[in-house]
This record gives sequence, C-alpha cells and structure tokens, in this order.
Amino acid sequence: MRRPTFSRPTLEAKLLTFILKRMLFAIPTLIAVSIVAFIIIQLPPGDYLSTLMADLASQGGAVEEGTVAALRERFGLDQPIYVQYWKWVSNIVLYGDFGISFELNRPVTDVIWGRLGFSFLLAILTLCFVWAVAVPIGIISAVRQYSITDYGVTFFAFFMLAVPDFLLALVSMYVLSTYFGQSVGGLFSPQFADAPWSLARVGDFLAHVWLPVFVIGIGSLAALVRIMRANLLDELHRPYVTTARAKGMSELELLLRYPVRMALNPLISTLGWILPAVVSGEIIVSVVMSLPTTGPLLLRALLSQDMYLAGSLILLISVLTIIGTLISDVLLAIADPRIRLQ
Repeated sequence: MRRPTFSRPTLEAKLLTFILKRMLFAIPTLIAVSIVAFIIIQLPPGDYLSTLMADLASQGGAVEEGTVAALRERFGLDQPIYVQYWKWVSNIVLYGDFGISFELNRPVTDVIWGRLGFSFLLAILTLCFVWAVAVPIGIISAVRQYSITDYGVTFFAFFMLAVPDFLLALVSMYVLSTYFGQSVGGLFSPQFADAPWSLARVGDFLAHVWLPVFVIGIGSLAALVRIMRANLLDELHRPYVTTARAKGMSELELLLRYPVRMALNPLISTLGWILPAVVSGEIIVSVVMSLPTTGPLLLRALLSQDMYLAGSLILLISVLTIIGTLISDVLLAIADPRIRLQ
C-alpha cells in the first residue's frame, strides 16, 4: 500500500505563518505597554484638574469647588485608575475612540491624526536618508580600513554621536538664517502653512523638510555607519571571501554579492529601534524647530497631565516599535536563507 505524500510548506506559507505568529505575540505586548504607560502618566501627584487649579492660582485666579467636582466627574477622574484604564482601552478597541483631550477639549483622534501624518512622513524620509548615506559610507570605510577616509569617517561618526540633536538644530538654524538668508523653522513658509495641497506647497515642503531630516537622522546615521563598518570588516575575512577571490571573481562583484549582503543582516534588525527612535527622538527637535508633529503635542500633554492624549501618543509609538520589529524580522527572513522561520 502506498503511503500518502505530504508536500512541504512553501516559503510563502512559512512566511505568512511567521507574520501571523508575530502579530499574535504583539497583542500581549501592546496590552502590557498600555498598562505601563497609563500607570506612568498617573504617577505624578494630582491630575489634570490639579495642574489647572495650580496654574490659575499662580495667576491670581480661582475655580469653585463645585465646578472642579463637576469637571472631575465629567472626565471620569473621580473613578479608580483601573476603571479609567478599562474605559480608555475598551473604547479604543471597540470604537476607535482614544478619549477626550482635557486641555484642548477635543477628541484625541482629531488632535493627533494631522500631526501623526507629518511625524510618519518625517520618520520615513529620515529613515531613507539614513540608510542611503550610512550603507555606502560604511562600505567605503571598511574597504579602506585605517586609511585617511576611514579615520575621517570614524571621527565624524563619534563627533555626531556626541552632539545633541537640539544643539545641532539651533546651530543649523542660526547659520542658515544668518549667512544664507533661508527661512528656517517649521515645515512650510507662513503663506503655505494652512493652504491646500498643491505643487507649490509640495515644493515649499521639500525646501523646508531637508533640515529636520538631516538634524533628526544624523545621530542614527553615525551609529549605522559604525555598525556597517564593523559588520563588513568581520565578513571580509571569512573563508568564503578568500575562496570566491581565488576563483577569479572581481572585487566589486565579490563585495556586493557576498560580504555586503551578509553585513546588512544586523543592520536590518536595527529597524526595530530606529523607526520609533526617530519618532520619539524628534520631540525636542520639533519644539526647537516648530515642527507640526506629535513631539511637541506629547511634551505638552505630559506637562499638563492630559492622560488620554499622552497615553494615546505613547501607545502609537509602541505600535510603531512593534511594526518596525516585525518588518525587520520579515526582511531578515527573506534576505538571509540561513534564517529558518521555525
């Protein structure tokens, strides 16, 4: 009797199973992150109304106790923290409702979606800039090890890692404004800030966005240059490189076909932290450069203890971290045949 044969799962099926498992693992991670974020926001003494009353008292004003009690009941601040958290999370899951911003008295979704689009766009442009520059420079630095070029790249990388982003933003804005007469700050000129999208507005956006992309990405660029150089130096001395060279393969083809491909694997894994780092790391830079992103909004929400707005922004940054990790894992599985999806 002939035994039935079972076909092995295809690469596409394995990849799909891998992605589904990763997405399932992301659910408890998101729950844990949302709990921790909500608790951290509640740690400072008092709440939004306490902060509001303190600000009014410092300015010589006052709020009646009845008004405060009514507002506390309206915002649900008179309930235990676990009840507030459950209402917030259940509304997000069931209705996509992130709550009300206490300070702005508007739905959180209306407040953040416009700024979130600019944050994602800025993050994607910064990521493209970092990768497009870091990979070639890292390759040149590794191939010309201990040369003047290598020493120059190393000095630049360490220097840029040591310079704070906000300081680089201030210096860049001063130099461009004083010596080159360029308009700095924001992503648009005043006449295009609230204008509808058009070719002129897109051109104005491109004329302004390159500076924030450079300032935000320069730290990650310096780090990735060092990572690429170290990875490639480790691969250049492997036996397979010597074997390929002995078979007469040209240096450029050998370099791009084997060592560079293997050296990119650890670089791909950094997507998990670079993408959220770009978004969260632009908070101070956004404040300094007056960028219409989520950074200044998150800082303002944390200072005023606007818990639903701050919690929603932190939760979205966490989602970005999980998405970045998932993308890096999938790209690693595709790029390196040695990685088994099991």
